[in-house]
Amino acid sequence: MAHQSELIAEDIHAYLKSQEEKGLLRFITCGSVDDGKSTLIGRLLWDSKMVFEDQLAALSADSKRVGTQGENIDYALLLDGLQAEREQGITIDVAYRYFSTDKRKFIVADTPGHEQYTRNMVTGASTAQVAVILIDARKGVLTQTRRHSYLVSLLGIRQVVLAINKMDLVDYSAERFAAIQREYQFFASGLGFEDITAIPISALEGDNVLLASERTPWYEGPTLMEHLERVQVEDTVASKPFRLPVQWVNRPHLDFRGFCGTIASGTIRPGDPVVVSSSGQTSRVARIVTMDGALPQAVAGQAVTLTLTDEIDISRGDLLACPEQRPAQGDQLEAKLVWLHEQPLALGRSYLLKTAAGCAPAQVRQVKHKIDVNTLQQEPGSSLVLNEVGICQIVASTSIAFDAYRENGATGSFILIDRLTNATVAAGMIDRALAAGTSGPWQNQPIDKAARAELKGQQPKVLWFSDLAAGSADRLLQRLEGKLHGLGRHTCLLDGEALRVSLGDAGDDSAHLQRVAQVARLMTEAGLIVLVDATAAAGSASQLAGAIFADGELLEIRRGAQALVDKSKVILDSRSASLEQQAEWLVRELRL
Repeated sequence: MAHQSELIAEDIHAYLKSQEEKGLLRFITCGSVDDGKSTLIGRLLWDSKMVFEDQLAALSADSKRVGTQGENIDYALLLDGLQAEREQGITIDVAYRYFSTDKRKFIVADTPGHEQYTRNMVTGASTAQVAVILIDARKGVLTQTRRHSYLVSLLGIRQVVLAINKMDLVDYSAERFAAIQREYQFFASGLGFEDITAIPISALEGDNVLLASERTPWYEGPTLMEHLERVQVEDTVASKPFRLPVQWVNRPHLDFRGFCGTIASGTIRPGDPVVVSSSGQTSRVARIVTMDGALPQAVAGQAVTLTLTDEIDISRGDLLACPEQRPAQGDQLEAKLVWLHEQPLALGRSYLLKTAAGCAPAQVRQVKHKIDVNTLQQEPGSSLVLNEVGICQIVASTSIAFDAYRENGATGSFILIDRLTNATVAAGMIDRALAAGTSGPWQNQPIDKAARAELKGQQPKVLWFSDLAAGSADRLLQRLEGKLHGLGRHTCLLDGEALRVSLGDAGDDSAHLQRVAQVARLMTEAGLIVLVDATAAAGSASQLAGAIFADGELLEIRRGAQALVDKSKVILDSRSASLEQQAEWLVRELRL
């Protein structure tokens, strides 16, 4: 299989030694849909002889069954392994592959080109050192090409290969290649890339992928593989200030207390001073403990347990750092956000902000501006939707230790998590800490019903239950509230008769219903879904709708033989449907 197969057979120790001494390059392929990313990586694996015999047999069979190249090998199938990917001929999830040559080892991430899967592209780019941006020679620079290029820049990748693919479909035109190169160079001039190497290729035919092509005599640069083998990527993580996010406090017995984690950056040795970023307490490293015994030194990327010479308070989520180069600390941050979820950003809503060191509740207080990925211009905006990028001001519930992302990606990055669904909704890169009192104009804005409802992610409603069987009404409301609670809704159940006792008897039922309605209105001001049990009182809630509640906010629910929803009135099939069915119907039909 591999190019070192003879060495493996002759001297396995020499082979392992040669592998150990090789450098490792992580790179990503990105670009628009159908630019040939999967085909290119499949070609690299094929030409570098990293395909096993059983994979070859399966690839040949799959190429005939679901491939796009007729009887020929479809190299993209080496990457697109999901059934949905093969059916549609697209990449959906990130696929990682390993291969090596005589000069270097590689880990490549094949990322999807569809806009809806931009979040997967961000995942693949987060650990890459080089980006291979593919462009279809027929189509040129597209919107998704610009979006991926901007995200690559945002994530700190400074080395870019512009692989202009499908040159075989434009007759290997030097003029077309030069025009695309000029267009991309003009667009990317403000992205901060240190080097952009343009290479004309045909991933399907293999032109300029591994070997120089005779079909492009006008091109005198390196092939793609030659460039990847010799591109210089400076690994500065080990030279950065020491950072260790504490993931676990190891206390197996009374005589041992160790602080476990993976070193995010820097180098540490026994005797070196460390500081706890949150408290400012300092100590020195006594030992560096691993499964293989104590180490004289540990560097970024190693999982270790540190013991200290002093007994100081350190917990999971703390960040151990170099005292002379401490991380920043603050609860008000300015950061770039890439929004990754279909549900838009809700200002003021509580999310979980998860960093390398820990997790804390946080709110996005303001979107300073959004960034148009086509023009790189700033645009006004008050929210972010799927795949949009913005500069935001974030307030956390507790002070967070961090470095600016441009200085240390490991401690300057974070994700936002929806607290109700546990979905990752955004990826963030911290720019700086904000001084107290500078978190934006939100501080002087009134907090109204809409703001409270947006924070809860729901529409305020009053479900006014009347004219139901007295024995079943309370059980129906309890089941309905239980279902809404399970969906993450914020509710309040008001019992009309209990309120009559607690508020005092107002006299006739009409006056009492007015008081109950006023209490329900106050609950909607808090953004709640209010369930009112008014079955014991005579009278209708219809006369309350216009005077007290907003249009469409009050829904009166009565019994009948056939279920229906009509404006502010709901007829509930309480005769033939069970309580469980009635509750499910209400949640579904009223879109609660």
